[in-house]
Amino acid sequence: MVIGASTGGPDALSRLLSSLPADFPVPILIVQHLPANFTRYLADRLAHQSAFEVQEATSGDRLLPGQVRLAPGNVHMVIAKDFQGPFVQFNEDPPEQSCRPSVDVLFRSAAAAFGPTALAVVLTGMGRDGLAGCVAIRAAGGQILVQDEATSVVWGMPGHIARAGLANLALPLDALGPEIDRRSREGMPARRRTGGESEEAPCR
Repeated sequence: MVIGASTGGPDALSRLLSSLPADFPVPILIVQHLPANFTRYLADRLAHQSAFEVQEATSGDRLLPGQVRLAPGNVHMVIAKDFQGPFVQFNEDPPEQSCRPSVDVLFRSAAAAFGPTALAVVLTGMGRDGLAGCVAIRAAGGQILVQDEATSVVWGMPGHIARAGLANLALPLDALGPEIDRRSREGMPARRRTGGESEEAPCR
């Protein structure tokens, strides 16, 4: 699972991770817009407030279930694959949407690495970082959940995605955790729809 957040994100991430069960079955990669050095403190905070092993990512980290990796400030984090499976890579390509790390960069790599099993979550934040990445996620058959307007500090990032018809669901922050857990365990690819309209994935 990949998560993008900006303004209001640290508190939203804390609430979201604490709502997920300790046996959550997939790895979690996060881009939170923060300057270099601040992400390490956020990772430590999230580790104390959730049941997960949360760390600032390092290049070469393997993606393992129940582990959370937070992109360091001032580098892009992407998912790469080799014969052993997926792992973290960094690059210093130019910022996208004035952001580095960029949600778009991470999400595009998730679409390429995981295709229809990719699950993206966009939390509160200013701007439109994540919109292009969500286009790639949906084109690959993956799923997208966004935080709703009422519980967002700023409904910029999730709002752009919802208005573009890319989100499977927009949910209150406290409802995201159970829905993420359900979808991650079912591994249910979203159905594609033409015309830019959002469509809920079928329930089993």
